[in-house]
Amino acid sequence: MSLATPANLRRLQRALYVTAKRDPARRFHVLYDKVWREDILAHAFALSRKNGGAPGVDGVTFAQIETYGVARWLGELREEVRTGRYTPQPVRRVMIPKSGGVGQRPLGIPTIRDRVVQTAAKLVIEPIFEADFDEAAYGYRPRRSAHEAIRIVHKALDDGRTEVVDADLSQYFDTIPHAALMTCLARRISDGRMLHLLKMWLKAPVSEPDERGVQRMSGGKRATRGTPQGGVVSPLLANIYMHRYIKAFRRYGLDRKYGAQLVTYADDLVVLCRHGAHEVLAKTRGWMGSIGLALNEGKTCVRDARCESFDFLGYTFGPMYSPRTGGRYNGARPSKKAIASIKGAIRQGLRPGNHAPWAEVVSRLNRTVRGWAAYFCYGSLAKARHDVQLHLYHAVRRFLRRRHKLAGPGYRQFPVAAVFGELGVLALDRLPRLAPANAAREPRPRAG
Repeated sequence: MSLATPANLRRLQRALYVTAKRDPARRFHVLYDKVWREDILAHAFALSRKNGGAPGVDGVTFAQIETYGVARWLGELREEVRTGRYTPQPVRRVMIPKSGGVGQRPLGIPTIRDRVVQTAAKLVIEPIFEADFDEAAYGYRPRRSAHEAIRIVHKALDDGRTEVVDADLSQYFDTIPHAALMTCLARRISDGRMLHLLKMWLKAPVSEPDERGVQRMSGGKRATRGTPQGGVVSPLLANIYMHRYIKAFRRYGLDRKYGAQLVTYADDLVVLCRHGAHEVLAKTRGWMGSIGLALNEGKTCVRDARCESFDFLGYTFGPMYSPRTGGRYNGARPSKKAIASIKGAIRQGLRPGNHAPWAEVVSRLNRTVRGWAAYFCYGSLAKARHDVQLHLYHAVRRFLRRRHKLAGPGYRQFPVAAVFGELGVLALDRLPRLAPANAAREPRPRAG
């Protein structure tokens, strides 16, 4: 359940948005004092508390803050921000498994104190930049979602935009140039204290263990690239910088010249063209280079969606065939990587060393499966859901056979009906799905 935005904050955000929308050249010079406003900091803490997360380098948890007294803690933090004594602490970097269970990726964990101040700053400046953002951008924006982006891509294919620039940015969040990003921020913000606050987060050092387990620092004031690791404000900053590419796309009329539909989600982007996709890719490569970014050439290419598939936001798009009619259609389905990811998560939840009570095991397992199915609820789902459900059944059966030390395979003791019945495991084939993008255009069958 989402937290309601306080009325005073909602009015402020609306006023900032309307002013920015009315005057695209307007620069805002009184913003910093809003960050330490009592109601905004309190709402920022509530949002951070709802999102949860591990403690940062200081080891302070939400439970400790609540024991200390939230009002007292916020009052002290507010005074630090108000007087300019606030400085970010280092970001704690940990390695987590990649989706699919192969390899690891770094995750940055700021302290709760820094997450709260970043959230407060985001609440204040986001409406200003939202007034500028293009409809092609879907990632990490209010009232926009990945499902909307997925629908738009599917509809573009149905509309004949089948030459696809399948682009992959190389380490986007880690390579955004600080100086150029600060210039983007300064086009809308003239409040020096707010700009200094944002710059401090860009320069926050990163703490991570070396091969001997000793903590070492990287980044800091010498860093010239990258948004704050795991920071609340990082997706907004990434969207602000990506807007430079989108503006160039519009300014040079690629949508009109090539019948192109641009869809971006943070650092993921595709351009679906009626023709001229190779020219669009060449221009994209040049623009990205001019703003200090680079395409991952090993993963970037032009595809013909009439005969090739491509992946975007966890879905595979392209030509598919109906086993019922034998007909061909432009489809969307969960990607192989997405299916491997949920299978890996199921294996992790049912690992041999898990000795938790079955009620706890099945509760966590169902949350994992339900979350995956809530996202992958669009397009052609039957095969993917059947595959995942079959894997889920066999993983549960093997887990329970080990737990109960059964000699046989356990099919008789734990049949399908029991696993998805009295044992309480969630069955994917009973979950809802979204209507396709072209549902409104599909002819309805006539009676008789």
